[in-house]
Amino acid sequence: MWLVIALLILAGIILLIVEVIFIPGTTVVGIFGVILAIAGIVFGYADYGSTVGTYILLATGVVTALLLYLSFRSGAWKRFALNTAINSKFNEGLNDGLKPGEEGTTVSVLRPIGKAEFNGLQVEVTSADGNYMESGTKVIIKEVSPSAIIVEQIS
Repeated sequence: MWLVIALLILAGIILLIVEVIFIPGTTVVGIFGVILAIAGIVFGYADYGSTVGTYILLATGVVTALLLYLSFRSGAWKRFALNTAINSKFNEGLNDGLKPGEEGTTVSVLRPIGKAEFNGLQVEVTSADGNYMESGTKVIIKEVSPSAIIVEQIS
C-alpha cells in the first residue's frame, strides 16, 4: 500500500508543479494534483495511523515547496515563456510623406478602420465620421498624426 500512497502523492506534486510553472491559470490540472496528493495523505493516515500520516503530510509539504522553489530557481519556465517584444509602431515611417488634402482610394472596406492607397503607398486609415466605406471609395486625408491617418469620403 505504501507504493500506492507514494505514487498518488508524487503524481499530485508533479501535476501541481506543472500547473504552477508551465500552464498557470487553467486550475484543472492543479486541482487534480491537489486531490491526488490529499488522497495519498488520507490513505497514509488510514493505513499507518496518525503519527506516520503526519510525517507523510509534512514530507509532502516540504517536498512540494522544495520542488517549486527549485523549478522557479532553475528557470525551467523560461523555455516556455514568450520572450519576444513588438517594437514597431503603427504605420511606422509611412505617415511622413502624407499630408492633409491628399486624395486616394480605399483598398479595403473601412469599418471604420481599413487600408487606403495614396500615391502608390498603402496605409491603415480611419474614417473621420466612423462610417462604413466600401473598397474603391475615393477619400481625402483630413488629418495625419503619429498614431492615425483620418480620412473623409469625397462627395
